[in-house]
This record gives sequence, C-alpha cells and structure tokens, in this order.
Amino acid sequence: MLHFIDVILPIPLQKAFTYHITEAESQFLSPGMRVSVPFGKSKIYTALVYSIHKDPPTAYDAKTIHQIMDDVPVVTETQLKHWEWISSYYMCSLGEVMRAAMPNAFLLESETIISRNEKVNIEASELKDEEYLIYEALQHQSSLKINDVVSILDKKRVLPIINSLVEKGVLNLQEEMYEKYTPKLVRYVKLHHNHKSQEKLQILLEELSRAPKQREVVLTLFTMESSLKQPIKVSDLADRSGASTSIVKTLIDKNILEEYHIQVDRVQFDGDGDSDAKRLSEAQQDAYNEVEAIFKEKSVALLHGVTSSGKTEIYVQLIQNQLDIGKQVLYLLPEIALTTQLVGRLQDYFGDKVAVFHSRYTGNERVEVWQNMLANSEKAQVIIGARSSLLLPFRNLGLIIVDEEHESSYKQFDPAPRYHARDAAIVLANIFKAKTLLGSATPSLESYFNASQGKYGLVELNTRYNNVLMPDIELVDLADKYKRKRMKGHFSDRLIQEMTETLEEGFQIILFQNRRGFSPIIECTSCGTSPQCPNCDVSLTYHQYRDQLRCHYCGYNSVMLKSCQACGNSTLDTKGFGTEQIEQEVKVLFPDKKVARMDLDTTRGKYGFEKIINSFEQREVDILVGTQMLTKGLDFRFVKLVGIMNADNLLNFPDFRAHERSYQLMAQVSGRAGRTDLRGKVLIQTYNPHHNILQQVSTNAYKEMFAEQMNERYNFKYPPIFRLIKITFKHKDYDRVNLAADWYAKSLKQLFKANVLGPEFPPVSRIRNLYHKNILVKIPQNQSLAKTKEAIRKIDNSFNAVKDFRPVRVIINVDNY
Repeated sequence: MLHFIDVILPIPLQKAFTYHITEAESQFLSPGMRVSVPFGKSKIYTALVYSIHKDPPTAYDAKTIHQIMDDVPVVTETQLKHWEWISSYYMCSLGEVMRAAMPNAFLLESETIISRNEKVNIEASELKDEEYLIYEALQHQSSLKINDVVSILDKKRVLPIINSLVEKGVLNLQEEMYEKYTPKLVRYVKLHHNHKSQEKLQILLEELSRAPKQREVVLTLFTMESSLKQPIKVSDLADRSGASTSIVKTLIDKNILEEYHIQVDRVQFDGDGDSDAKRLSEAQQDAYNEVEAIFKEKSVALLHGVTSSGKTEIYVQLIQNQLDIGKQVLYLLPEIALTTQLVGRLQDYFGDKVAVFHSRYTGNERVEVWQNMLANSEKAQVIIGARSSLLLPFRNLGLIIVDEEHESSYKQFDPAPRYHARDAAIVLANIFKAKTLLGSATPSLESYFNASQGKYGLVELNTRYNNVLMPDIELVDLADKYKRKRMKGHFSDRLIQEMTETLEEGFQIILFQNRRGFSPIIECTSCGTSPQCPNCDVSLTYHQYRDQLRCHYCGYNSVMLKSCQACGNSTLDTKGFGTEQIEQEVKVLFPDKKVARMDLDTTRGKYGFEKIINSFEQREVDILVGTQMLTKGLDFRFVKLVGIMNADNLLNFPDFRAHERSYQLMAQVSGRAGRTDLRGKVLIQTYNPHHNILQQVSTNAYKEMFAEQMNERYNFKYPPIFRLIKITFKHKDYDRVNLAADWYAKSLKQLFKANVLGPEFPPVSRIRNLYHKNILVKIPQNQSLAKTKEAIRKIDNSFNAVKDFRPVRVIINVDNY
C-alpha cells in the first residue's frame, strides 16, 4: 500500500504539495512535524507535514522526502487551524503564514552556506567517511552550498550528514541564510573530585604556595561553594578572585578544577513575581466587575478607558485569574518599545512566568520561546509580544489582551500574510474558547461600532487613576503668532513660556513632531528645484547629524549638496521641519537642559528603545523630542507638559482615516502629561485652531468624533459600514502597470459595478523604481465576503494566465485599515 503526505512549503503555493513516504514513516509522522523535501529542479526545503493519506497526486509523480527532522510536532493542531483561517481570510498561501510564524532557525534550506568552524580542531579518525569528505573539501574552499555537498557525496540525502557535523561543532551555517538553533551553554566550574577531601585540599594548597594567584582562585572557589550552595560560573569566580579567566583555564588543564556546562535561556528576566497587585480604585473595580460580567455572556469586551486610568492594573487582575485556573494569557502590544516598561511591571507580579516575543529577538531567542511554549513550560504562561506572537504554539489559552487596539501597527502590510492582529486574535481566542479584551483610550471606529451594535461588550472608564484631572489642552494659532512675530524658530512664545515654567518646577517635557530627519524638503531659492530620490517619487529628507540626504521609502542616501544641481547656485534652503531640527532648536533655547530624541534613527539597535526610555524615566533627560513612538501607552511619572509642534500635517493626509488617526495620535500623546497627581498641560500648535478634530481633542470628546466620522463613513461607504479590499499593482514599466490595472479593474467592474474605485496612482506612485497603482473594492454588508474573494481569486487566475501581465506583481490586501 502506498503512503503519501501533503506538506506546507514556506513559499507562496496555492495548494499543499504531495510526497511519497514509506509505511514506517507514515506510522511515525504526524501533522506539525518538519521534513526536508526536494522541490523544483534542485531546491531542498524544510516543509511542514499537513496531512497523511493514501491518495497519489493526479497531476504529477510524487517524489520521496529527504529526511524527517523532528521526533514530535513543532506546530500544534490549533496553530494549523488558525493558520488556515489567516490564509483563507487574508487571501494568501499557507506557506506564507508558515514563513511568518516559524523562527528562521527552523527553516533550513538548500541555499544555506556551510563553512568550517576554525575554533574546533578535530581528528580525521573521529569522522565517518562521508563526513570526512565534506571536512576535507572545506580545507580547500572557504564555504560550500548544500548543492555542492550533494555533488561531492554523489547522493541527495545530505542534510543528516551536515546536521551531525554541526552537532559535533565542525561546521558553521551562516546566519543570514538560516542558521540551525544552537542552545546557549554557560561555563561553570567546581573543584575536581580528586581534591574534595580536607587533607587533599590542604596538600593542594601547599603545592600551590608558589603560584599565589592560582592558590587564591582555589580558596575563593572553596569559599563560594560552601557559602552559595549553587553552581559557580567561571566569570563569577574570575571576578570574585580578581584573577583572569586564563588562570582558571590553567587550573582546569591541570585537573585541579573541573568545568561543565549548563544550558540556559538567552532571555532571562529579573522580576521576583512577589509584588502584590495594586488595590484597584473604585472606578477600576467597577470596570473590572463589568468586564467579568460581560465575559459570562460574550467572548469579546472593549475597555474604553481614558489615558492614565489604570487599564494595566485591571489587566493584571484578569491575568492572575487565568493563571489561577492554569490557563495561558497573550498580551498583545502594538510596538516593541512598549514591552520594555511593561515587562518590568508584569515580572514584578508574575516573575518568570512571563515570556516576551518580538522581531528584535534573534533566531535563537525566538526558538527558545517557541520550545518553552510547546512544552507548556512555567516560563511561558504570560506571553507579551507584538503582532507576530499570535502565531506561537499556544497550548491552553484562556485570555488575549489587545492593548492600544486602535494602533495601525497591528496590521501587517509587507510581506504576506497581511493580517490584522486584533481581528486574528479574536479568531484565535474563539478556537480556544477563550476571551478577548480590547483596550484603548481612543478605540478604532470598527471596535467602537461593534460595541455599539452589541457584538462586543463595552466598558467605560472615564476617570484617571487617583482622580487626577485630564490634561488642560490649549490650541495655539500659528498664523496669528507668525503675524505678530512671536515665534522663535518653530516655537511660539506661549510654548516657550510653558516650557520655561515646567523646567523651573523640575518637571519633564515631551515634544511631538511626526517627521524624522532635519527637514523633509531642500529647495533652491533661485530656480525652485528640490533634490528627488532617483528610485522613488519623493523629495529627499535632510538629516543634519549625518549631513546627508535620505529617502524614507527606499533608504537611498547621498551627501548633502553644496549647490543646486539644476542652476548651480548655492542657494539651497530647507522647507518644513523634523525631529532633528526641533532637537537642535530646543538645545539653543535651553542650553543647560538635557535633550534626547526618540525616532527610527535613534532606536535602531536592539536596546535603542530601552536606553532612551530608561534615561527619561530616571530623569536624566529633561526634554524628549519624538515621533509617534511616544504616543503608544508609555508611562512617564514626571511629564507635566506635552507640545505638539504642528497638528496640520496629520490632518491633511490623503486618507479616509486621516481625521480618526489624528484624533487618536493627539489624544494619546496628550495622555502622556500629568499622570501622577498634578494636572498636565498640552499645547497644540496649528494654523487652523477651529478645525473640528482639534476642538474635539481639546475637550476630550471621543463620542462626538465617533458620531461625526461614522456619518462620513455612511455617506461615502467606508469601513466599518463597508469592507475594503485593496489591490495594488507593481512593475518597473509605467505602461505595463497601467494596462494591467485597467484590465483588472474592467473585470472587477463587470461584477461589482460602482463598488470598484480606481485604478488610481497613490500620492507616492513610484517606490524603489516600481510604479504602483491601486484598485479599491468596497463590499456592502449584505454581500457575501467569501463569494467576493472567490470572484477576485478567479479574476486573479485569469490575469496571471495573460503572458504580458505575468511579470506585474499583484498584492491583495483584505481589510486595508
């Protein structure tokens, strides 16, 4: 009887691919295990077993698999179920979801580059014949690809041999390709068993009398072993005895000390887990009780709590409830920056039950979190992470908290799967029969609409913790200030006055400007030309600290020009301003104060966020200038003043969500002010102080904003009333993009009539030398979403069958929020 498996390959294939296996393999394999398989002419991929059956494929002859890579599944059944939903709903392949979900260290590929580990010397006699052939080849060549190994050994199944050489430490797999996971081993040391007794130790110390440093190390180790009663690290012993690690090594070589290794997790946290949760205020307790009551009837609740109302304390109580009944909790955050502050707080409550997962972790760190979750380890009961943590192998999920649920960074844009973490979280909770709590001071219109329709439960928390007043928000009319000559650079006299008073009182200030760099436009005052990016249709941004022009779309950069490229005059001037320019102006206005900047340029390193946040928390910094990173739920105790440098560039953005997003951004950044006992102050500089959104922000009128925006969404047929699917076409040839988009739009309009908008070029129509053109498909509530997607899929297949259109890249983005 023939046996087959369907596998998911980590590439965009519309169907699972079938391979032939033996009867013994069919009994051993189960869905969720990894196997290496040949695909195409010469590629080998790590694939995931999807199903095991006895039906041969009809369109092709099934190849055999190369090897089985796991003893137990590394992906759970519920995970696969969730992946299937993401794949179906967001119109992408299972392979793309797999690629996004699994750490790279799990996906060994035939493109992997093998090199010799120079630090290890190994005897040829210790290697098997085939292993020695690879080892010998690497004596003559610096690196090999797996395809080279296949031709050296003249056999296809080479991964087991490579794996055994990696385990022996002979080979390195280059990390940028996909490195195999290597556990972190810490060196420990103990007194050799030959010297354990009192007499033998005495003899040893006499022998070492001529080597006082070595004698000191042995004495220190003896003292540490008797007092600490725990394993002693080599590094700790060297520090305590004041000796170098080379002296410790000498003692190990002499068999006086014995070294051993213990495997540890790369990410370890310091919290004790013994802090008592703060007592909830009356308002918090009422909100908590309401959430609990809603969870008895509904699976999703929206907690609409004003900034600094203490939502985190309510979350802590809910997490504790789940841990008490042995359930896991997922705590989703929009931004990695937030995890720094929050991890510390949650560890104080829950100790080492907290695990963190996000994209700044290395491959090995991610594998450790994944393995802890597969084992349902004590270390992985509360998982804090950005959107990708949704795709982890949960075992017993009881609650998902989506904090700052309105944030646009919950939506993945590139590459596929283009999922929305908030919506995918609700589905994941549903699979586990768990609950979802969405929390925000400025909920998205979609969530608030669902709550007002009774689909979600709604809990309002309208008072700040300790009954601190909401900040006093004042609008400053820039047009009037410029007219009266009351501006210094980009600072109005009113803002400077408030900043001076705040600093004199010993408080801190946050200044918000949603543009990084020094100046977004450089313009020649003679001929009006401004330097453009050669790859994109945007002007270059000037970054003063590097004295260069940069493109924020493709990363192109050049040295700052000294003269105009068009007319040759050296009359170049800057237009507009970014965080760099604000930082520079603040340093001139307040030369004795410490100023820091928090934007994409200053937080590129793994710990970039932490350094800035910690120094601001510890009051080493007086004034923090930043972009929207500052808005995302950070909790600073001593900020009394927040200045929004220019509200107009938020409001005048060509997007139907511009006003909703502007309200959210300004309300959130305002919420950083006055979070302890003093009322904060917010100054918003604008040329249009009578704008409705600005008036609503200044009076904290969320419901009025919601009503007004919903009215517009009804009138113009936008979410949450209609669903959206955005289809983008990309190609380097302008005419081909036009033809392709027109053909696609014509096909769509035959089916969906007036509910198809476009094709239109976006405001920035060329990025990285590719022209973009968009079509928007609007889907009314009474129209079947599944049938709409099916129709789009058919049009897409017909489109790809046209030879001229095949090179055009088509991106389908469902729920394009």
